[in-house]
Amino acid sequence: MQVTLRSWQKKDRFILAALANNIKIWDNVRDRLPHPYKLQHAATFIKYCRRQNPPHILAIEAAGQLAGCIGLELQDDISRISAEMGYWIGEPFWGKGIATEAVQQMLEYTFATFPRLIRIYARVFEYNKASMKVLEKNGFHLESVQQKSAIKNDRITDEYVWVKFR
Repeated sequence: MQVTLRSWQKKDRFILAALANNIKIWDNVRDRLPHPYKLQHAATFIKYCRRQNPPHILAIEAAGQLAGCIGLELQDDISRISAEMGYWIGEPFWGKGIATEAVQQMLEYTFATFPRLIRIYARVFEYNKASMKVLEKNGFHLESVQQKSAIKNDRITDEYVWVKFR
């Protein structure tokens, strides 16, 4: 399946709202992704992304259809050489290798676009084995397990920190 990363477009808001309004997605991401996820959330998010220069949060397209989101949270101050990567894939696109390909493309884009970055990391809830496998396939290694460092759905959980260097 052809996977492409691209900038967000206003017209994406309808499909974004439909894909992101899924408790199975919300269960694996930060709470700042609203649930339920409504059209207004999608419109606000896309507007935010379109102001980025250069863009660091991109749409994932699979076979010409919006399939998910991938992005960086650029760090600052003494951590300005690092960025946290996050991503999600809409449920209809699960199990097709899309996340693995999107992470690979995002790494290439990141290292070409942000020359100061040398460390990319991702934090994964202990129960999200699929995401850990995606990162491992892309050359990330498990740096640490932060025990009882997060709370999701009123459940305290460990976070696995995966890292890749330039």
